[in-house]
Amino acid sequence: MYKIAVVTMGVCLNDEKGYTRFRYICDFLSDAGYQVDLFTTTFQHWDKAQRDLEKIRRDDYKFGIRFLYEPGYKKNIDLRRIYSHRIAAKNLTKLLEQDGSYDLIYAEIPPNDVALAAARYADRNGIPFVADVNDLWPEAMRMVLDIPVLSDIIFYPLKRDAEKVYSLVSGVIGTSDEYRDRPFASGDRKIPRETVYVGNELKVFDGGAEANRDQARKQQGEFWVSYAGTIGTSYDIRTMLLAAEILWQRGYDNIRFKILGGGPMKEELEELANSRNIRNVEFAGYVPYGEMAAWLKASDILVNSFVKKAPQSIVTKIGDYLAAGKPMINTCMSPEFRAKVEHDGFGINIMPEDADILADAVLKLYEDEAGRKRMGENARRIAEEQFDRPKSYQKIERMIADLIRENKKGNI
Repeated sequence: MYKIAVVTMGVCLNDEKGYTRFRYICDFLSDAGYQVDLFTTTFQHWDKAQRDLEKIRRDDYKFGIRFLYEPGYKKNIDLRRIYSHRIAAKNLTKLLEQDGSYDLIYAEIPPNDVALAAARYADRNGIPFVADVNDLWPEAMRMVLDIPVLSDIIFYPLKRDAEKVYSLVSGVIGTSDEYRDRPFASGDRKIPRETVYVGNELKVFDGGAEANRDQARKQQGEFWVSYAGTIGTSYDIRTMLLAAEILWQRGYDNIRFKILGGGPMKEELEELANSRNIRNVEFAGYVPYGEMAAWLKASDILVNSFVKKAPQSIVTKIGDYLAAGKPMINTCMSPEFRAKVEHDGFGINIMPEDADILADAVLKLYEDEAGRKRMGENARRIAEEQFDRPKSYQKIERMIADLIRENKKGNI
């Protein structure tokens, strides 16, 4: 039985908040016959607090868990976060050396320095290293801090570490084509690369939506325009509020905007809605996954809302949006995703940060029931074909199996 270390700082363990991608990868690989150890942090990113490790250890897992101590941080973009990850990277090196005897390391990037610790361990021990690229640092951080010269100095270590990680990869999994290809920007190499969208489990999504139908009941005649996800700098919720106000002023008081999720800008945006007396917006806050699925399926339009400069590509929420089978209004400027929206026919692209354009787009779909139905059917089809994890994550297992086999053959 081959032994794999999976390294991530952002994983949802059982009833925690957070992303489920790496939990699923660990379960998926365990079911495929590998012995898997998950290396993750003592610090829960979404709660901004240390985990209750004893509670977690009482739960059942198919894989082993190794916790890396890190002191934690208060904000997503924070010098303390960089310091905290540096401590985690040092502790990862110690734990890997202590546990040892792995056949392959699979690590997310970012955090860049944690991924680099994993890559260097793999290199020293002559085993394959696979990078799962699901964001770009420091590019994403420039959304918050973009000061000429100063930002270059502050973010140089992140850029340096990223390039070192990319130089050591044996294979690359990207959550979009753009992310998949980033490690090859400095020169192409003959190593495997695959795009595996974050995706979801359609069976779990559908089951959650069905079980929570009563939590997302519409009033008769209401038309819901919804957003689900982080309420932060990259996500243009402000324009959604102003578009809601415009539609109310035009007399469409039945068009209701639903904002699901939390984040650093939630209170500020709630205050904006209150100060302008925007009455057709509801901030639902963070809701459990099954309830979120019910809200999305009850909606009429879903908005993938980003500011112009956002560096994101195909983000986590897209799998859930598509699973809901609803038309999408997309403001993300990623060329890859805009082309996908158009090619796959599940929504429309508009320019970001313009409330009039968004209000007009909502109204256009509001008046086109047949178009909404067609786009929704396309969305569900793409979810089933490309985003359903039991199918799509087979690419990850195939790459891992091939890399281990080739490495073992080379060491004979």
